[in-house]
Amino acid sequence: MSLFKHITEKPWERPGVIGGPDPETAFDAAPERVALVIFLVVASVIFSLLTVSYYVRMELPDWTPLSEPAQLWLNTGLLFVSSVLFQWARNLVTDDQQKYLMAAFVGAGVFAVLFIVGQLAAWNSLQSAGHFVASNPATSFFYLLTGLHALHLLGGLWVWSKSLIRLLSGCEVQDLRLSIELCTLYWHFLLIVWLVMFAILSNT
Repeated sequence: MSLFKHITEKPWERPGVIGGPDPETAFDAAPERVALVIFLVVASVIFSLLTVSYYVRMELPDWTPLSEPAQLWLNTGLLFVSSVLFQWARNLVTDDQQKYLMAAFVGAGVFAVLFIVGQLAAWNSLQSAGHFVASNPATSFFYLLTGLHALHLLGGLWVWSKSLIRLLSGCEVQDLRLSIELCTLYWHFLLIVWLVMFAILSNT
């Protein structure tokens, strides 16, 4: 079920008798999926508010534009590959294929870790050039936006690691289907957020 359909769904309009022999549930989706959708909506609002604040703040005279490290282009590619591998893992588990599932799922997490390492390298290069958090508002926003995104990615890697442990322990593929689907949805969301953030940072 799409994210838009989850948000616009009206469970109170569903047919069925409350308390009857087979009453319908309010949502036909797993609780974990509903919880993730709600979290993504909240996260979208937070990143949107930060983006608006960024544009408002840059209008003040003390704003000094920051030249973003070239490392960010490589990092974008790493996160894109990670998202693609998660989608591949999702397709495999949907088709009940296990042959390349381990490679796809492990690879997706590895590229996500490499993205975070690349972000650390970008922050280090900025600090080496004298651009610290309190140097100017532009630098502060850069660290805030990229750091908040990295924290969300670390949270996703924690869930990924739990699913990976289950996969390595010989868990049935179909028992991991929901976890892999949710990881994939979350990574696609983080990729979209990063692309928007990167475009904003690069053009301002």
